[in-house]
Amino acid sequence: MRRALPALAVVAALALAGCSGDGSSISDQAKAGDRKGYVSGDGSVERIPVADRGEPVALAGRLIDGGSWARDKDASGKVTVVNVWASWCGPCKAEAPHLEKAWTQLKAKDVAMVGIDFKEGPERGLAAAKTYGMTFPSLSDASGVLVLAFRGKIATTPATVVLDKDGRIAARINGAITTPSTLTGLVDDVIAAG
Repeated sequence: MRRALPALAVVAALALAGCSGDGSSISDQAKAGDRKGYVSGDGSVERIPVADRGEPVALAGRLIDGGSWARDKDASGKVTVVNVWASWCGPCKAEAPHLEKAWTQLKAKDVAMVGIDFKEGPERGLAAAKTYGMTFPSLSDASGVLVLAFRGKIATTPATVVLDKDGRIAARINGAITTPSTLTGLVDDVIAAG
């Protein structure tokens, strides 16, 4: 029995060590923002011709500040930018100032913008949005179901899609936006295409 006790202590210590955050989990790596093991988009841009756009995206839900938002009510007839982000996503934090600058330019063009705070509670998302200086509204998507409305066009975090005036996916950026002009230029293209 005396020999079994030290062996049990070693097993218990190893089990507890396995439960602690050692930096090797995907979420720990994403929070670190150093991209080790974290899969983010490459920043590629896809434009979808008007004839190839699918059905309108039905997007509605609760905002991280407790309000509500619905594309057919709050962005009806407007080109709409949708950005998927989270506080645990290092590239999302880096892109936040670029998104905010683009948002200040897009408001003047009567463009709507909404974020989707992905896979975390609204309290954490709200705190991050305030810290990052994000003034556009963000939907809470703790369960991860809102992104399903985009039919596979959102595969990474961060990701941004531009919906045309009819609510159809017209363009997407797979990964972080590194300059505001990338997004504003893409929106201008969607506006021009009708």
